[in-house]
Amino acid sequence: MEEQSPRPGEHNGALQVRGEGGRAEEEEEEELESQARCLDLTSFQLHDLSEIEIPEDLVELDLTANRLSKLDERIGRLSRLQKLSLRQNLFDDEGVEQISRWNAIAGLIELVFRDNKLRKIPDASIFKKLLVFDVSFNEITSLNGLSKISSTLKELYVSKNEINKMEELEHLQLLQILELGSNRLRVMENFQTLTNLQELWLGRNRIRTVNLCGLKSIRKLSLQSNRLTSMIGFQECIALEELYLSHNGIQKMEGLSTLENLRVLDISSNKLTAIGEIEKLTRLEDLWLNDNQITSLEGIDLAVSGSREKLTTIYLERNPCASLPNYSSTLRQIFPNVQQIDSNILM
Repeated sequence: MEEQSPRPGEHNGALQVRGEGGRAEEEEEEELESQARCLDLTSFQLHDLSEIEIPEDLVELDLTANRLSKLDERIGRLSRLQKLSLRQNLFDDEGVEQISRWNAIAGLIELVFRDNKLRKIPDASIFKKLLVFDVSFNEITSLNGLSKISSTLKELYVSKNEINKMEELEHLQLLQILELGSNRLRVMENFQTLTNLQELWLGRNRIRTVNLCGLKSIRKLSLQSNRLTSMIGFQECIALEELYLSHNGIQKMEGLSTLENLRVLDISSNKLTAIGEIEKLTRLEDLWLNDNQITSLEGIDLAVSGSREKLTTIYLERNPCASLPNYSSTLRQIFPNVQQIDSNILM
């Protein structure tokens, strides 16, 4: 009988092996091609790019940690460019001004100006597909100019500047991460439309009152090193998983009982005298209460009853209760699965 050829989709063993080998070779070629289209010049200490070859098919260009103060015009012709990092250079407002006219690179999805000498938000209005925008560690005094940023943005970083007002954020409805730490902010405002926001970082500001403007999707929230005296304001943030409130003036634990998804709670370096409002939380893994004024361990088993089995890390050092006899052994008895007490990792 004449041997039949395999039907479409059928292969004998030899053909299958060659096919897999071919795919492996194709994947390797694709990886090499991808690497070739990414130019990483990090820490070359370059003052300009005159002696650097810049391939026209670049997808990613990383110029982090150089001595650049002016943009090379060849960058403006990289029509396939998607990611551009100018981090840690010497760019001032004038040095980056021309990027707003480079229509050939309007397809950028990530633009980083972090750690330069900018005094205002750069004009990035031509980048209609932008997902990540970073102007942290500059000398920017106002968020004026954010209104021109594409509404496609998902991550915005403006930490370590001199911002004193939250503004021009309303149109960024797809934003998932907002970093405004280390500024001069006093009031939490203009968050109402940021319904997709999952991470909000506001540490090292001058905020006195919590106002999340109705946001309910937040998963990570930091208000460390502000001027808070109350924890009221988090009740509706039921998706919250991590809450950082260290270095404030909080005297009482309150407004936490509804945060059923909370895994990490940091209220260290405040003015607490007792533990409360967390007995209903069943997912708490990390509890940081060090550097407060908690005098006794009595009742802590009830205060953290919902998470007794779940808790793996607890910090109470530099509280009066940490000087009590059998401090560590008492905590180990209360929390059977604890792995770390203060800085001591348990074996």
